[in-house]
Amino acid sequence: MSINVGDKVPAMTLIKATADGPAPLSTADLFNGRTVALFSVPGAFTPTCSARHLPGYVDNAEALAAKGVDEIVCVSVNDAFVMAAWGKSAGVDGKVTMIADGNGDFSKALGLTFDGSNFGMGLRGQRFSMIVKDGTVTGLNIEPPGAFGVSSAEHLLGQLA
Repeated sequence: MSINVGDKVPAMTLIKATADGPAPLSTADLFNGRTVALFSVPGAFTPTCSARHLPGYVDNAEALAAKGVDEIVCVSVNDAFVMAAWGKSAGVDGKVTMIADGNGDFSKALGLTFDGSNFGMGLRGQRFSMIVKDGTVTGLNIEPPGAFGVSSAEHLLGQLA
């Protein structure tokens, strides 16, 4: 069963990609007392993720901040080094925080995984976006397999008051 609007984000430690390497980050520190736009991609450097999904959030960072978003977070089942390299190549500095879900634990805890073994990818996080206010999911957009639309920055921006 997947997480739903009104649910609390599970308490766990994530890995943040930083210029100094991987750094632990608790979900409490990330979400409590703040409004966070979080989006998940199936993989760093993959076509739709690199050409449309991540760039949409980079391009709309100021507009999301103007609507009350304190931080934009990108999560993927990749390691922190890959997430840092992808973020650097996409110019996310100061706009999007790159979070590594290397073992898929966060995606599993949310109930939002899929099996990409047929494509040599193993277990991956589904493509989705959510708004988290003070640790509670207030908006959730889960894409059907192979789709890109409702998890986009533009769609999420339209959902914010």
